[in-house]
Amino acid sequence: MGETGREPARVCAQSIERVEEIASSYLLQAHGNPSLALRTAIGDALADLLEMERRTRRAERLISRGFVRSRSPM
Repeated sequence: MGETGREPARVCAQSIERVEEIASSYLLQAHGNPSLALRTAIGDALADLLEMERRTRRAERLISRGFVRSRSPM
């Protein structure tokens, strides 16, 4: 069993179900056009990745400033 306490096979099955649910949603939104659905899903994934990177950089800047401010003079 993993950290979540669930069996690996069950987690995998749940992940597959979630992937199918998301894929179906994109396909429905694209009016059955698989190419458009794929491009939309990729675009959304890239937008999410860029947002996560932006937040990570912002958090790193805040941590760096806090570290510098908390250092005592020698």
